[in-house]
Amino acid sequence: MKQLFAFLCALTGLAGSAATAQSAHICDDWQSQAWNLAEPWEDNSRTFSNGAVRVALIDTVEPALGAYYLLTLHPLPDDPLGSRVCHIVGETPFFGFPGMDFSGLSASYDPAVGLTFTVPVTRATEDGSFFSDSLQVIINQKFSDVRVSFE
Repeated sequence: MKQLFAFLCALTGLAGSAATAQSAHICDDWQSQAWNLAEPWEDNSRTFSNGAVRVALIDTVEPALGAYYLLTLHPLPDDPLGSRVCHIVGETPFFGFPGMDFSGLSASYDPAVGLTFTVPVTRATEDGSFFSDSLQVIINQKFSDVRVSFE
């Protein structure tokens, strides 16, 4: 099992350390498909900014060590039609997290920075062990910018 995990880590670029490059990319891959929205939707989706911003838990089921992602929807700046942009946040563009506690999601707003979400996640190391971390996602709606880091 450890050899398989090491192979998957090498294949996906999962480094397994606090310095691992996390990813927020436009929703155009299989992870962001509607059937991956975690059930029940009412428990795994929340809105902010008077309903303009939505975040949701994605569960792709497999690979089990990277099945959980955070999906974000927010308005495009100055779009008269109110169109939204979608981002999917994972450990890498091809690998999510082994666990995500969506019920622990918190949000704050700073006009100089943007809307910040913090959610507890479980991460894996190359040797197959797990550790808890806090994923931080900052959405700056003015520039349609999404930044991801760990606290």
